[in-house]
Amino acid sequence: MIKKGITVGFLTGILCNITGMLIYILIFSDISIWDTIEESAESGFLGTLITAGAILNFLPFFIFLKKKQYYRARGVLFASILAALTIAILKFL
Repeated sequence: MIKKGITVGFLTGILCNITGMLIYILIFSDISIWDTIEESAESGFLGTLITAGAILNFLPFFIFLKKKQYYRARGVLFASILAALTIAILKFL
């Protein structure tokens, strides 16, 4: 039960992060989604794009906390930590 809650929260966090990235791209970019991701990777902007997407993780995190689904909230937190680690790796490479 605990592992299932954390897994559901983690997948929710990853999905929200990807959705946030896509929303950001659709609003602020004039080129296609894939071209925007490739161009941001080449220019060192991918970390910022992931950060913009990670903002959407606040929504499920606080919803899970309000519903007292603490393990799912913990999964969303793990997804946010994974995003932060990915950003750190991209910054140093």
